[in-house]
Amino acid sequence: MWVETFTGLRLTQFSRLLKAVRERGGNGTMQGRPWSLPLAERVLLVAVYYRTNLTMRQLGPLFGVSSSTVCRVIQCLGPLPALEPVSRPADPADRLWIVDSTLIPVRDGQVGASSRNYRFSANVQVIVDADTRLVIAAARPAPGTTADAHAWRASDLAQHRQDVTVLGDGAYLNCGMVVPHRKRPRRALLAGEEADNAAHRKMRARVEHVIGRMKNYKILRDCRQHGDGLHHAVQAVAHMHNLALAS
Repeated sequence: MWVETFTGLRLTQFSRLLKAVRERGGNGTMQGRPWSLPLAERVLLVAVYYRTNLTMRQLGPLFGVSSSTVCRVIQCLGPLPALEPVSRPADPADRLWIVDSTLIPVRDGQVGASSRNYRFSANVQVIVDADTRLVIAAARPAPGTTADAHAWRASDLAQHRQDVTVLGDGAYLNCGMVVPHRKRPRRALLAGEEADNAAHRKMRARVEHVIGRMKNYKILRDCRQHGDGLHHAVQAVAHMHNLALAS
């Protein structure tokens, strides 16, 4: 009941997440006192934190531990549920990927910047498979004032798209993607170009739907983590989104 209510994952899906964390060393020994919670409950704690964005003081009584223990669990296990590498398609020419960015409010001045959403935010780039809606990759956060094209070039996402057709909006001009036709001064779009743009918008809406579902995990609505905390949260949320969608 806890798993399905607080994480958005069915028990079988959560078991797959637990297996991934265990294989990445989540149950390894550490210096000092042993954990007061078994691995399954620690992974559940991290998933609940990402899903609800409750504070450490609020999560502590739910799991019967102190707020400092909650903080230690999140710091130690936060990077482990990261998005698993997606195998490249056998025939990349038959696949279509879509890229888009989203602004995530943050509290860390080293990660975010005052952005167009009137919040102190970070720019996160996400690649989604158009057919399966699975998240292929997510880039490290950039300051919210970073242009999408610049954030794309500065990230390592380009290495994922070799020989694969990628759709992007008009912000990704000259990035090697399929982008909408642009209007020119004193020149209206042709009828065929209007139809192409309509089809492009319809297809690109899929990545926006995926990002909207990812933001059901409230950590992506107001991230209080510092340093790499936002990057770990995005990776974990993308992994849980893929588990919920593929299972």
